[in-house]
Amino acid sequence: MEVPYHDRERTKYQMVAYTFEKIASMNKVGAVESSAINEARSWFLNNTKKLGNITKSNLAADKDRLVNNMNKFSIGRMYMFYYDAKYKDELPYWDRFPLVFPIEMYPDGFLGINLHYISPLARAKLMDALYSTINNKNNDDTTKLNINYRILKSASQFSYFRPCVKRYLYSHVKSRYFYITPAEWDTTILLPTEQFVGADKSKVYRNSSKQF
Repeated sequence: MEVPYHDRERTKYQMVAYTFEKIASMNKVGAVESSAINEARSWFLNNTKKLGNITKSNLAADKDRLVNNMNKFSIGRMYMFYYDAKYKDELPYWDRFPLVFPIEMYPDGFLGINLHYISPLARAKLMDALYSTINNKNNDDTTKLNINYRILKSASQFSYFRPCVKRYLYSHVKSRYFYITPAEWDTTILLPTEQFVGADKSKVYRNSSKQF
C-alpha cells in the first residue's frame, strides 16, 4: 500500500496512525521516501551532533544523554549502545549498535527488543502496538512502555517483536547507554544506525519477516 506522508498536527499519542503513516510510503525492502528520511537525518544531526559518525569516542562525549548502567527503571525506555556479541563466531549475524527497549533484567545482563532486526515499516507497526502500553501521555522522561516478555508473547498485536528479542550481557557492552527520549522514538526508528556483522540488513529483514 502506497500512502504519501503528510506531516500534520496531532496529539502525541494518536497511536494507530502517526508512526505508520509517517513511513507508510516504504516499499517492501524498507526504502523510505526522501521527505521522511530527510526529516530523520535532520533530527539526527541537530539533536545528536556529539555522536558524529557514531563512534565509541563520540558516543562517550554526550554526558547529558548517557547512562552508565541498566536497572529495573530502564525497562520500557529506549537506548542505543555498542555491543560485542559473546557468541559472534557462532551467530549468523548480529548488530554491533543495537536500538533497544529493555524488557527484563538479570544479574548479568538484560533482555531487550532490538528494533534493528526488522524493517523500518515493521518497526512502525510494532511501535504503534507498543504505544498501547505507554504509562502516561507526558512525552517526557517519566514516559515509558509497560512491557515484559509475557505481555509481548501473549498478544498477537505485538507479533513483530519476535525476531527482535535478544539477550545482552553487561560484560559485552562496550560503551555507556545513549538514552533516546520518548519524543524522539518515532524519528529514531527511521535512522539507518544498524551495524550488522555477518549479513546485510536486507537479509536480516527477510529472515525476520518469517517469524511474524
